[in-house]
Amino acid sequence: MAFGYVFAVLAALASGSGSILESIGIRRAGVYGGTSFDLGALRRQPVYFLGLGVDVLGFLCAAAALHRLPLFLVQSLLAFSVGVTATIAAFMGTRMAAFGWAALGIGATGLILLGVSADPAPARVLPPGWRWILLGMVLPVAAIAYWAKRRDRAWTAPVLALGAGLSFSVVGISARTLHLPDAAWRLVLEPSAPSIVLNGLTAAVVFAMALQQGGPTAVTAVMFTTNTTLSSLIGLAYLDDRVRDGFTGPAVAGFALAVAGAIGTAHYASLAGRSGSSPRSAR
Repeated sequence: MAFGYVFAVLAALASGSGSILESIGIRRAGVYGGTSFDLGALRRQPVYFLGLGVDVLGFLCAAAALHRLPLFLVQSLLAFSVGVTATIAAFMGTRMAAFGWAALGIGATGLILLGVSADPAPARVLPPGWRWILLGMVLPVAAIAYWAKRRDRAWTAPVLALGAGLSFSVVGISARTLHLPDAAWRLVLEPSAPSIVLNGLTAAVVFAMALQQGGPTAVTAVMFTTNTTLSSLIGLAYLDDRVRDGFTGPAVAGFALAVAGAIGTAHYASLAGRSGSSPRSAR
């Protein structure tokens, strides 16, 4: 099970560094704050697609980790990838306030508590019908995003962030319950496999739409909270995710600290980004 922890850390590192590369591509393309149609300009930004490639590598590492570790641990660690992003941004010239580094420490403490509290074990295999339902979640999320985008109200960004968080949680649940057949070619018949791909793509697009409509702090907070909380609750209630005997208190405290630390770090990192304008990333 030690490999599960290694894959989870690699997934967080890839997700955090991928976000930096994608942000550079978005700003170079001049589509920050624009409409969803402006996203087509990203096709001329290879750094953006490099970021997507790093994110895909992170997804693969996360999927490998989820085969060995509970959702509440892996999803919390993935949410905390914002700490990786903030640290890289600091090396690139964006100065984060002391409170931001304190939030980073709080989140790291929470992850340590979760790491020692988790009971590594495979998840319960879902019946085929439920795996097809997970695949079908692409449709309602896309419908929510389409409906919210057309309204263009003050609540558009939070609703889009909620949809992105929902899709990301479905990706995590699908990866956690993915059944690996004996023959590799039979993986195409496993609904959890396309569920990971399609829901992941949907989540990425909807999250980009949310960032165009609202501030990164609020959008990231809604997405992180929805993704981490929903998938963790489903894992504990239905997928046989377990906490070590006698570690329920540390697990609850660790979860709260990890999510609060991730949101706090995102908040202060976004403030630093606005004040410092990330000089190197804007070039």
